[in-house]
Amino acid sequence: MDKIAEIRARVAETGRMLLEKKLVARTWGNISERIDSETFAISPSGLDYLHTEPEDVAVVKLADMTWEGRRKPSSEKGIHAAAYRIFPDVNFVIHTHQNFASALGLGGFKNEAMTPEQREKLGDIYTAGYGLPGTKKLAGNVSAAYELGARVVFMEHHGVVICGRSRDEAFEMANLLEEACKAQIKGMDVNEPAGKQFAKLGIPLPAQLDDMAQMIGPKIPVVENNPTEIAAKLQKSNAVVVKGVGIQIVSEDPEDLAALEILTEKAATAFLHTRALGKKATLSAFDAWLMRTVYKLKYSKQKKG
Repeated sequence: MDKIAEIRARVAETGRMLLEKKLVARTWGNISERIDSETFAISPSGLDYLHTEPEDVAVVKLADMTWEGRRKPSSEKGIHAAAYRIFPDVNFVIHTHQNFASALGLGGFKNEAMTPEQREKLGDIYTAGYGLPGTKKLAGNVSAAYELGARVVFMEHHGVVICGRSRDEAFEMANLLEEACKAQIKGMDVNEPAGKQFAKLGIPLPAQLDDMAQMIGPKIPVVENNPTEIAAKLQKSNAVVVKGVGIQIVSEDPEDLAALEILTEKAATAFLHTRALGKKATLSAFDAWLMRTVYKLKYSKQKKG
């Protein structure tokens, strides 16, 4: 197997590893590996990791962002390219949507609260201001954080990008980051399901993270603990908050059901954390609508190729 084929295979394999570790759900997030000083390989746009083959992984040129392959590269290729341009020793980049880190990306993370090991291996962590996924604005915001030396960057309302010298290092960094964020979470018991804790509030759950907005919409409605009412509401929404009980989800697709479970738990975690901080972090109505519309018209139809 030649070098490019080997790297493509590793990128495809890494997607399944991210799913297994619950660092992403469904098609969200992306992975890349440097090939040489001029090119890198990156996961395809919108294709479920379970259905991604090595041949689906695109090869992108750093000089002009042109690419080769049978599938279009991730729309976040600019974020990955910037990492390879700025950090000569970075060879592997993962963009995750991990639970506690996504919540802390909305506010409250303190670099000084990390353990010595976390601080040594993660460095100072910066937050990039919000930009719609795949836009030059988001890539520019993340690049500015790279320029400050950050190899781990929170993307507000979106997730995290992690730059490692190898795949093993990138995964180690992701796990250390999640431990650091878990220790700093506010407003909830981290040993209990966040959805169950949120349901005690008896209110709808607004979208603060764009993956929830995409798959569910601008908010998850709330209903009384009544089977008839729950069933009726689930005819219109794939998730509902059942007062005092938890968040109930529905889908005929097992893969979507697994993704919904991750997204609702993460959304509840983020809300409880920002509520404890007294911070309003809800996505704008326009951004939530746009995320949902693009998902319904595009990404929901191409996850399996």
